[in-house]
Amino acid sequence: MGIIEKIKEIEAEMARTQKNKATEYHLGQLKAKIAKLRTQLLEPPKGSSGAGDGFEVTKYGHGRVALIGFPSVGKSTLLTLLTGTHSEAASYEFTTLTCIPGIIHYNDTKIQLLDLPGIIEGASEGKGRGRQVIAVSKSSDIILMVLDASKSEGHRQILTRELEAVGLRLNKRPPQIYFKKKKTGGISFNSTCALTHVDEKLCYQILHEYKIHNAEVLFREDATVDDLIDVIEGNRKYIKCVYVYNKIDVIGIDDVDKLSRQPNSIVISCNLKLNLDRLLAKMWDEMGLVRIYTKPQGQQPDFTEPVVLSADRGGCTVEDFCDHIHRSLVKDVKYVLVWGTSARHYPQHCGLSHILHDEDVVQIVKKKEKEDGGRGRFKSHSTAPARISDREKKAPLKT
Repeated sequence: MGIIEKIKEIEAEMARTQKNKATEYHLGQLKAKIAKLRTQLLEPPKGSSGAGDGFEVTKYGHGRVALIGFPSVGKSTLLTLLTGTHSEAASYEFTTLTCIPGIIHYNDTKIQLLDLPGIIEGASEGKGRGRQVIAVSKSSDIILMVLDASKSEGHRQILTRELEAVGLRLNKRPPQIYFKKKKTGGISFNSTCALTHVDEKLCYQILHEYKIHNAEVLFREDATVDDLIDVIEGNRKYIKCVYVYNKIDVIGIDDVDKLSRQPNSIVISCNLKLNLDRLLAKMWDEMGLVRIYTKPQGQQPDFTEPVVLSADRGGCTVEDFCDHIHRSLVKDVKYVLVWGTSARHYPQHCGLSHILHDEDVVQIVKKKEKEDGGRGRFKSHSTAPARISDREKKAPLKT
């Protein structure tokens, strides 16, 4: 029996099992088995060289956005409108067969937009080049899920289910669970709050399913069984997703209003070029890019090319800003002067741990180098003890 058949058999068993207090331990073990099998499904086959037939492209710019959706929903047309890069669009499905990159120039930054082939139901099992598409989307900073506004809501649920099956968690934050494997000592289970979904016995059973018999587990929130399995697996990617409903020109205004009021959703029309500026603004807010302008000492700030930071790519502190310029700059910094919304007054003297905001202006003040040698008639820098009686006199000046 193959891995896919085993997964379907366990899912069928979970479907026919009643959910109550007596069966929660059994259902928890079944969820752990499915997670293990899906991890094995994503691994390359044994004996392979590791080089696959993927279509990964080199990262470029200050952020990366991936377009994911079913075939013929308007992904290629959207890429052409936002970036100017030509991506073939036609009236038949699977027009795009590989990854086509484009660059969006927005707010003095460069954002890489990837047009990926359409995926179908069963993409997590490898159907329709689904694994390659999902692998590229894992390396993105944000996902734009392009949906057909005239189709049912089932498309969004199918795509979300396929992405979650391969370890992508959309619009979720990592669970507050501390987990660490140990060599000896057994399993230590603690919590800082009341738990309603997981108890000590269920945690033990899930860990034994993974053949883990020595570990330390600490719950800092009322997490579920799925959250615990995600932490044990350790290969989950928590990524932001914006649901883009295209083709709103073919549905009624009431349906458009209903779709636009859903969380993390935006409605557009590539055919009539409607609401594209709102889409760019929403994408910018979700990415959380921070532009920092530099100011040389005694000169005006340089507003042409900002240093772009991000909380997902390193951080937004003064130390991260210095590292972005040069790795050796941090040890030479005495303090920095900051103008902008992160400063209480202009300018503010800040240290390396100060968090910068968008469109701040920063001036770096370096430490002064110590002078070599002494001044006057006495040597102030010598290897001898620093006492007046031990100082060495210089030769008298010639007159």
